Amino acid sequence: MQPRDLSEHEAYVPGRGAEEVARDLGVDPEDLIKLSSNENPHGPSPAAVEAIEAAAPTVNVYPKASHTDLTDRIAEKWGLGAEQVWVSPGADGGIDYLSRAFLDPGDAVLVPDPGFAYYSMSTRYHHGEVTTYPLEKSADFEQTAAGILAAYDGERIVHVTTPHNPTGSTVSRDELRELAERVDDHTLVVVDEAYGEYAKAPSAVELLEEYDNLAVVRTFSKSYGLAGLRVGYAAVPVAWADAYAKVNTPFAANEVACRAALAALDDDDHLELSVDTARWAREYYREELNAPTWPSGGNFVLCEVGDGAAVAAACRRRGVIVRDTASFGLPECVRVSCGTREETKDAVEILNEVVAETRAEASGP
Repeated sequence: MQPRDLSEHEAYVPGRGAEEVARDLGVDPEDLIKLSSNENPHGPSPAAVEAIEAAAPTVNVYPKASHTDLTDRIAEKWGLGAEQVWVSPGADGGIDYLSRAFLDPGDAVLVPDPGFAYYSMSTRYHHGEVTTYPLEKSADFEQTAAGILAAYDGERIVHVTTPHNPTGSTVSRDELRELAERVDDHTLVVVDEAYGEYAKAPSAVELLEEYDNLAVVRTFSKSYGLAGLRVGYAAVPVAWADAYAKVNTPFAANEVACRAALAALDDDDHLELSVDTARWAREYYREELNAPTWPSGGNFVLCEVGDGAAVAAACRRRGVIVRDTASFGLPECVRVSCGTREETKDAVEILNEVVAETRAEASGP
């Protein structure tokens, strides 16, 4: 007995966790600075922590009321109908729900390269075919409707990421409008705004009244600091919003996650702290790192260091965990998440030392 042919599938490669690295190095995880997974260095909102503690004794009950409450609160936030909010286990779950709702076996999906691996993974899970459009380093990973459309060939879904992971580039409102207007009638444009709170541009959610071929996925993992609870959502046009009931995994967003997300949505101070720190940190990286970096709208920067794997390994040995981006097709780079101000300054100091030493070793005697 064997599973179906998975030879074209790929495994997701996450950033290494602090506990995992600490075991390898024989050190205390508290002595490490983890900047590899774009997590919120301030943790979850204190209000969310209280909600988690309060919800713990009720986890014997299915999350019907909390799911409804969170759906209503998100809808209120964006001025949507409740049916337009598809609560999911992380933004990944929203991507899966859209794949379920739109893909027939053999349908093609257009994804960015480099880009988030899960777009392709979800496509293949649902028996679709993957095509790609390039984001060129020589063009500073610029994202435009023209660039996407140059590779477009009638695919059923087109994935766009703004801010983009791992490069940090963003897509303007005008470019999204052009893309939605120029693709074929059967094509859905999915805008991934997992890092949307960190960007200064308005959300594409505001375009849903105008376009019925647009969907937006968002998450509570990043700016809200709830990555461990896996809760996100897709925002969709009202015209086909009722498809959710037919593709939703029963009770996929759990009770604790829903209650924590509800509390986090009302803690504006924590969100402001998280966003402000990230915006400060990404500018600090760009100004202080002795390596080329790209402008970023997220809570991370991509920097070119020569040998990304060697730099990431050397940084780990010195207590800073950064993301080697070879899995994104960028082996010459590392991605560095925004830490607290203290963590960011410490990371820059160590990164600069490591990059200098790596360059010296590469150039030889």
